[in-house]
Amino acid sequence: MLRLMTPGPTRVRENVRMARSLETTNPDLDPEFYDFYKDTCERISELLNTKNPAYILSGEGILGLEAACASLTEPGDRVLVIDNGVFGRGFADFVRIYGGDPVLYSTDYQMEVDVNTLKTYLEQDHDFKYATVVHCDTPSGRLNPIQDICPLLKSYGIITVVDAVASMFGEPLFVDEWQIDIVCGGSQKALSAPVGLTFLTVSPAAAKVMQERKHPVASFYANLTIFQDYYEKKWFPYTMPISDIYGLRAALENVRADEQIYERHRRVAGYVRDCLARAGYSIYGKNGFANTVTALEVPEGMTDQEIIEGVAENAGIMLAGSFDIFAGKLIRIGHMGENANMEDAKLTVEALLKVLSK
Repeated sequence: MLRLMTPGPTRVRENVRMARSLETTNPDLDPEFYDFYKDTCERISELLNTKNPAYILSGEGILGLEAACASLTEPGDRVLVIDNGVFGRGFADFVRIYGGDPVLYSTDYQMEVDVNTLKTYLEQDHDFKYATVVHCDTPSGRLNPIQDICPLLKSYGIITVVDAVASMFGEPLFVDEWQIDIVCGGSQKALSAPVGLTFLTVSPAAAKVMQERKHPVASFYANLTIFQDYYEKKWFPYTMPISDIYGLRAALENVRADEQIYERHRRVAGYVRDCLARAGYSIYGKNGFANTVTALEVPEGMTDQEIIEGVAENAGIMLAGSFDIFAGKLIRIGHMGENANMEDAKLTVEALLKVLSK
């Protein structure tokens, strides 16, 4: 089996795998599991530095993003979609699906969103129900300064929705301090649990908007309001994937015990980029480099598949290409979660440079 160095899914630690193998109860009927689920959600909120409630949904990270848009959007709502990457632009599709009017604020994909320029834009037009922004746009490795973007949006009364799927637990997140109304994460990225779960936190302001809707949410599975009072009623809207949640809990405990987690990600990311740049290769982007993923420009005269296959065959390491407008142009190294350690980073860089030199 190839050693994963992709930007999700990432490798899974043994204690997480073992937690998923535990004997299970009926999650719909066992009161103790409701306590376990609620306590696990509270661990998520604690790690994200928020008092807002968290919810775990059965589905990959995209479900969380769609659920946020489905639950907030009503027909005709103007929604600001901050677009400096593939996933940033992708929020517009969710807004349209649920009848909203996405207004794209598009900037250079090689750069983080400039807060001063966004401020100038909002001074002219800030009539938006909510705004979406991606913390780390995985296809390009861009990291946006949501610590400045979200307070700016909130100063105009705009609800904030943040895609932190590829940054959560690899980059610091201070949800309350940064005034994030809904933040979405996924199990298979820096948390290093298997694919299959998304989780998000919801502020009182976002919950109020959902509760005061004039039209019903045009979805069941992507409707966050169906989780309201689940604990008091001891009633989940659908059967929870109990084994996945056992594994998630173990992964959260791994994060909680790792006091150097953010410094480790910063150090490994810096090493990877520095080595490749000193060897004469180009890292995609001008600023806003994420600590969870590095995007390397494919050198002229080579293809992304040649590089990916060469590293896999010579070193047994799996890297990723990119997609959409970056298809064939970038190689992505995922140094997140269990992948973010210096030993694997060195092996990966050595293998990559060996293939590139040929």
